[in-house]
Amino acid sequence: MPVDRSMELVPAVLHVDMDAFFAAIELLDHPELAGKPVIVGGTGRRGVVASCTYEARRFGVHSAMPMFRARDLCPHGVFLDGRHGRYGEVSEQLHDVFVSVTPLVEPIGLDEAFLDVTGSRRLLGSPLAIAHQLRTRIADELSLCCSVGIGRSKLIAKLASRAAKPKVSRAGVEVGNGVAMVSADEELGFVHPLPIEALWGVGPATAKRLHALGIKTVGEIAAVGEAVLVRQLGRAQGEHLAALAAARDPSPVVAGRAAKSIGHEQTFPTDITEPGILRAKVVAMSDSVGEALSRERLSGRTVTLKVRFGDFTTLTRSHTLDMGVDAGAVIAAVADALLEAVDLVAGVRLLGVSVSALAERDATRQLSFSLEAGPADSVDRGSVAQASWEEVARAVAAIRTRFGKKAVGPVSTLDVRSDPPEMWGPSRDREGAGSF
Repeated sequence: MPVDRSMELVPAVLHVDMDAFFAAIELLDHPELAGKPVIVGGTGRRGVVASCTYEARRFGVHSAMPMFRARDLCPHGVFLDGRHGRYGEVSEQLHDVFVSVTPLVEPIGLDEAFLDVTGSRRLLGSPLAIAHQLRTRIADELSLCCSVGIGRSKLIAKLASRAAKPKVSRAGVEVGNGVAMVSADEELGFVHPLPIEALWGVGPATAKRLHALGIKTVGEIAAVGEAVLVRQLGRAQGEHLAALAAARDPSPVVAGRAAKSIGHEQTFPTDITEPGILRAKVVAMSDSVGEALSRERLSGRTVTLKVRFGDFTTLTRSHTLDMGVDAGAVIAAVADALLEAVDLVAGVRLLGVSVSALAERDATRQLSFSLEAGPADSVDRGSVAQASWEEVARAVAAIRTRFGKKAVGPVSTLDVRSDPPEMWGPSRDREGAGSF
């Protein structure tokens, strides 16, 4: 039996990563699918995989894969549209478990988080004991499985949780250890055999440059030294990778890290060239973004429109306001004016609206704004009174709370609100409709 040396770790960081989170929630709601290759995401031709069970991973399916490729690899799989709202509900319950252990919780998406348990050891025991307690509570209270990594830093904890996960091969699914701990004197021996892609900051382009130098493992990064890395990759990235290869990661666990932006985007089943249809979708997305901002009691100054064409060419257009906004109508006015400046003749494959430069909403409200850089006739349309929308926004929120999110919305989107935008692309049954 391994000796528990986790009390030696100062600080003590846990990385909790849920196992096939979205797919696991679908199995909770549909227990008859247990043991089957379940694939969740946008089920249409242009959808992507959000999550899949380990039974599906045996066939090479993985998250972020195009859904058509997943169907080729696993034609007998069960394909389900993702339900982001449902996953968000469970994620909130999961977060409640985390904060009951330590206030120092840094969420990373809906299904994973870093926890600094340095100050929790006196009350709850060693980091190893806390990790097992977390797994037991999550299983008992949420009926879900997770993997937990333990280390002195976020890097080591993240890599350790990956090592604790179930392993998949053509032969079947091998149950993982569930918890993996890397003590201080084990760090180099743990990270050096890993492929370079395991390190933060090593994407396809950086990996290609390192492979050209004959570098394939983290240990080989450490061996070439910082000077070579700086010369090949630049000072910032060279120093960063040299530190990680030496198992040095000074980044702290940041509790409740604020979102950099809040947005919504949609991939369409077929390319859209009709401005009126795209404007209606901009309004619907802006309404969704405004609702999310209000729920988080945030406002933002920069509205960004994202457009991807049929040939995958992508452009973004942004406008920064003098003061923060959170009303969907105001966001829509800005985004609509930005859309007017885009040539749509090539056909739009994906459209998105987001708000950034976020801050907590306060008593200082924006009364008006103008899009000085936009088309001339957009200025009048853009001069929407933010304050005048506050009562409307509160009424809409109350109606949705009582009757559901589809009960009320902008008039221009009444014909498309019956089906809200999917997070991972179009669904299969609406593939030819070209609507939400």
